[in-house]
Amino acid sequence: MTMNITQVSEMGERPLVSLLSGMFNTGYNADLVIGPGSDDCAVLDVGGGEYLVVTTDMLHRKTDFPQQMTPWQIGWMSAAVNLSDVASMGARPTGILFAIGMSSDTPVSFVEEMARGMSDCAKACDTTVIGGDIDTHDELTITGTALGMVEKSCLLKRKGAMAGDKVCVTGFAGSAGAALHAIEQGIHIPDPFLNTLLEPYPRVAEGQALARSGAVNCMMDTSDGLAMSLHDLADINGVGFQIYESMLPVHEDMGNYVTCDPDEQMDFALYTGGDFELLFTVPPDKLGEARSACNLSIIGEVVEQKAGIRIERKEGTNRSINRKGYQQLDN
Repeated sequence: MTMNITQVSEMGERPLVSLLSGMFNTGYNADLVIGPGSDDCAVLDVGGGEYLVVTTDMLHRKTDFPQQMTPWQIGWMSAAVNLSDVASMGARPTGILFAIGMSSDTPVSFVEEMARGMSDCAKACDTTVIGGDIDTHDELTITGTALGMVEKSCLLKRKGAMAGDKVCVTGFAGSAGAALHAIEQGIHIPDPFLNTLLEPYPRVAEGQALARSGAVNCMMDTSDGLAMSLHDLADINGVGFQIYESMLPVHEDMGNYVTCDPDEQMDFALYTGGDFELLFTVPPDKLGEARSACNLSIIGEVVEQKAGIRIERKEGTNRSINRKGYQQLDN
């Protein structure tokens, strides 16, 4: 399959991750519970009653931070992307490290504000920045590594969905993508809606509450888009999904500032990234426990794999949900 592919852009992010994960998973590690490529975090058994979860993410000035972002927001975002992965495992964050590459002429004031954003996001998630590294680089590049702990009985993984489960999400779908579209089109939107893109809030508290509830069969975050996340869960679980357009939690302001077209709103909800929400499945008889843990929206149900991944439109027709969303290696 890879013999005729010479560039990573031809392969794409997920196939490349799969290729590298296969190489890294060949060694034996007695402490490793979940290794590369299969979940939002690696999971290590460090003894006692808890697992250590670890995740890392790299962000770049040109591709990941809109020009409208302040240094503080760049710092906040850099922490949020990693803490969201910790949240998806049901873990409590215990620290975050940053490796920062920047040009030598970067103003110290810029770095100070960026660091405040990192620290403020960490504090909002009941943790702190615990270290890192700095170096010179042509483009601002930030790599964060977040750590978390979770009781072994509460660990949530991508694998576990069963036919009949209800499909649930926290928050709204497509708001960050709509905000980015508005920026690119020069459409004015108020700060509260704009900040769904520039200041995403990791669902750390919700993730822990859902884990403690014992109601969730599987979970991941939706930072790459709802459609891409559904396909990821379908692949690892060998299931399909039936989603309902009428149940998608689209923010009421989306039509005011971006588009009033229902088709476009649905596409924003399905195919745009940047929403740091949680996507999870719950058996019908445990919905009460899940609702007690956090605010959620039921958007569909898990079905047999042969049914595919489909969305029922408001007029009653069905259409396939495509495998597309945000991917770092897209051209």
